[in-house]
Amino acid sequence: MQVKGRILVTGADGFIGSHLVEYLLNQGYSVRALSYYNSFNYWGHLEEFYRDWDRDRLEVVTGDIRDPEVCRRICDGVEVVFHLAALIPIPYSYIAPHSYVRTNVEGTLNLLLSARRAGVKRFVHTSTSEVYGTAQKVPITEDHPLNPQSPYAATKLGADKLALSFYMSFDLPVVVVRPFNTYGPRQSARAVIPTIIIQALTSDRLLLGDTSTARDFNYVEDTVRGMVMAGLEDAFVGEEVNVGSGKSYTIAEIVDVVGRIVGKELRVEVDPSRIRPAKSEVRLLLCSAEKLRFRTGWSPQVDIEEGLRRTIDWFRGNLRAYKVDMYNI
Repeated sequence: MQVKGRILVTGADGFIGSHLVEYLLNQGYSVRALSYYNSFNYWGHLEEFYRDWDRDRLEVVTGDIRDPEVCRRICDGVEVVFHLAALIPIPYSYIAPHSYVRTNVEGTLNLLLSARRAGVKRFVHTSTSEVYGTAQKVPITEDHPLNPQSPYAATKLGADKLALSFYMSFDLPVVVVRPFNTYGPRQSARAVIPTIIIQALTSDRLLLGDTSTARDFNYVEDTVRGMVMAGLEDAFVGEEVNVGSGKSYTIAEIVDVVGRIVGKELRVEVDPSRIRPAKSEVRLLLCSAEKLRFRTGWSPQVDIEEGLRRTIDWFRGNLRAYKVDMYNI
């Protein structure tokens, strides 16, 4: 698809969103980047690079997708929407499920209605591998049973199906892109790899939850490249498409690799507060990205060792941005 005009990225101030904005800019696109409004006028991870770009290429706007008027305003004049804005942390969804419905479901509805009204040429909705739940068969293809095991996953699945309903009901050209576990520079400490790295850089004692669970970890540059290739490919309209590495690692294995890179013997202690409810914990995720690979030629370029090395190097220089002695849910 040859895109002209601006691409809207919601959740642009976050981890994956900021990398996506950078990637699109480097590919020659113009971007309208939505940052969550706050009175400090702080634009999250966009602060790291927005000054490097011409204002004609990068427009940063602030707002909240829970507000229909904001959604109408940001969709005007764009041809493609990459929708990443969401509440993500699974443990917090146990505490504040209403917030997840309002942001992940109602916020997505606001944006879909606005995109339809504006006549956008593509609506790329970001899903999550958590909607599959613990793998019933591996690798996980797009036809795997859907079994969300947390309020977060349930609201994301609701948003996925809402987006696809706009394709079936109103011919809105929707693509649902489903990344598996993404890691890399700028990631929040609520995710397990930053939690491991931050503790490894400041101590040899790690407080973690269940280290036997396994995830398909994909480096952020590979994820955003896959998202763009899937999102802008005409053949994926009306479909769901996985983006993942095709390799799965237990948390214990990640600890071993991080320890080797930082040159420490890391000692893991179980922190009961980090253990998720047994029926809510996803035990295994392993992606099949064959659909994406076959249609676009995409494949991950950064292996786990190199990706963790790059991520550790970034965290070394940015530890002051994190509360290293606190558990971030």
